[in-house]
Amino acid sequence: MRNGLQISRALRSFSVVKAPATLLPAVLRRVGLADHYWRLESPVGPVFVAHSKAGISMVTRAKSGDDFEREFQRRFGRPVYREKAVPPAAVRALVGHLKGERRRELRYDLRGLSEFERAVLMKALEIPTGEVRPYSWIAKEIGHPGAVRAAGTALAKNPVPLLIPCHRVVRSDGHIGKYSLGGARNKRTLLALEGAQPETLEKLAASRVRYLGNSKGMHYCYPTCGGIQTLLESNQVAFHSDEEALAAGYHPCGDCRPLAKAS
Repeated sequence: MRNGLQISRALRSFSVVKAPATLLPAVLRRVGLADHYWRLESPVGPVFVAHSKAGISMVTRAKSGDDFEREFQRRFGRPVYREKAVPPAAVRALVGHLKGERRRELRYDLRGLSEFERAVLMKALEIPTGEVRPYSWIAKEIGHPGAVRAAGTALAKNPVPLLIPCHRVVRSDGHIGKYSLGGARNKRTLLALEGAQPETLEKLAASRVRYLGNSKGMHYCYPTCGGIQTLLESNQVAFHSDEEALAAGYHPCGDCRPLAKAS
């Protein structure tokens, strides 16, 4: 017993030795888990794309590769390395996604995000090209209807915008809102490329029109459900709220699932 106490005291007397800062990066590179990045062109200008063995880990704009490396290190606490070789297939497929193509499903490296943040981003992935949903829709769909602001925060911190389409999430009043990758102007550019008609969305929002109803099917939808042009031609009954639509005898669309408070 006495020997054990002596050994314990002796061990505590040693100073704490920290691993050198180069150890973690070296280990990650050795086991194939290090992040590498490329510079690619996108509809909103050049972006830097980081990729690890687990998937795409970051997409953002930066003035230079050095600035991107510093931002990546600050955000994730690990280094990222400039890659001169041809990007892997998963990163090359990014170009197709930026052009609105769906050649293949991409994998994402979302380590470090909370379960709630992951749920928010995965739900945003379900929004079809050319359509938008409000932050409140995201919160309700993942089972946290009261966490609208938290959902907005998670989307604002989306590490892979463009691919996980936070640009398709708008304010609850229908206005386009902010965008983490270059601001509202870029958000409008992306929505326009997808056919969502951001100017029309803003006009509807300014008129406080939140839903459009189809008098034949007696259902009401978010203004872009199934494509805004088709919707505007067939759904010509405007509603300012769920209550107004329900009172008129309309039921929520089963595809876009508007926030019917009576459901």
